[in-house]
Amino acid sequence: MLGHLLASADNREPRLEPIALDGQFVRLVPLANEHAPLLWTAARDHLDELFRWMPYRMASIDDFRDFVAKALSEQRQEQSLPFATLAGRPPQLVGSTRFMNIDLAHRRAEIGSTWIVPAWQRTAVNTEAKYLMLRHAFEQWRLLRVELKTDRLNQRSQDAILGIGAKSEGTLRKHMVTFSGRSRDSVYFSILDSEWPQVRDLLAAKLARPQREQPLR
Repeated sequence: MLGHLLASADNREPRLEPIALDGQFVRLVPLANEHAPLLWTAARDHLDELFRWMPYRMASIDDFRDFVAKALSEQRQEQSLPFATLAGRPPQLVGSTRFMNIDLAHRRAEIGSTWIVPAWQRTAVNTEAKYLMLRHAFEQWRLLRVELKTDRLNQRSQDAILGIGAKSEGTLRKHMVTFSGRSRDSVYFSILDSEWPQVRDLLAAKLARPQREQPLR
């Protein structure tokens, strides 16, 4: 089921509906409360590696419940649209991602809060997830701009964002205070609607090449 922006009967600003996005290697399904313990089980042996750069604490099952609850609260306010990330045969939960900071009036949104368990990193999962989300943003929602951001210290994330065709826009200094009290600088990136055809072709070419579909054992 692909969701879309639904106009209300009196033609007010469209409202967001939960969506599922299906690809060859990955399925993004609407995040739900029952995903919290499953996400904890998937991530609990890799907390430092996965969440070192997150501005919020992810160290216990309660943190994962709070993570899901906050995401669903933002969804109800039409600020976010969060997903659980499924991959493999049979499908298994391997991470999470979301549309966030959604601003329909100005036709923009951010893709973020993304993490994938280590065994499924460097597979087709992240590339196809970004492809599905960007395609939906530009071709279904008709957005003008999709944003991505990361910690200035996280060079690997910056390289990955550049690798999908996003353009660097600069650094917001002392942008966020992390759970540890560190003042984080955030590097911003974007993809515009005019750039989407080129980015789409880049991602499609990546996905057409032989991909590691299964995790490292």
